[in-house]
Amino acid sequence: MAHGLVKVLVDAHLSSQEETIFGDFLEGLAIFISSKVYGGKKSAAEGIDLEFSRDGIVYIVAIKSGPNWGNSSQIRRMINDFNSATKRLHTSLSTLNVRAVNGCCYGIDNNPNKGTYEKFCGQAFWEFISGNPELYLDIIEPLGHRAKQKNAAFQKRYDQILNRFTQEFIEEFCDDGVINWERLVKFNSSTVP
Repeated sequence: MAHGLVKVLVDAHLSSQEETIFGDFLEGLAIFISSKVYGGKKSAAEGIDLEFSRDGIVYIVAIKSGPNWGNSSQIRRMINDFNSATKRLHTSLSTLNVRAVNGCCYGIDNNPNKGTYEKFCGQAFWEFISGNPELYLDIIEPLGHRAKQKNAAFQKRYDQILNRFTQEFIEEFCDDGVINWERLVKFNSSTVP
């Protein structure tokens, strides 16, 4: 069914975009909250999102949406970014106590000590950057209200796009309402234009 295939493709694309947009929003929110509470700021160091000082410790934080955000090479890159940022900070003052943190906006990790860095998720992360153990709950209501406001407009636009893409797909890849899989596979994978 053309409509079903188009819907799956559109939904996969939107899911990826939504995760990026939501992740960027939460990262910005975390930096904003930390700036108000601890004077935190967006880091200039590559791969580091937030820097702030508390109790004589400089924290460098890589913010991710959830706890299962990356594969082993992405985690190695984060650790390398932590090491580079720590070296940069030590060049200005070698006695600085620098701690690296992987902060996840949602989820749970019951083993925060990862050896070279700490990982705080969900409630633990929001409390870490704010000092408020209830902040993770406090931010939900405004987020839900904002999402509800946008939902009706999104649904209307989504339906329009889905209908348009389905129509274009049928015109290009269907014969009498039946998907021509050979034509579709050639379009997607053939080395010959």
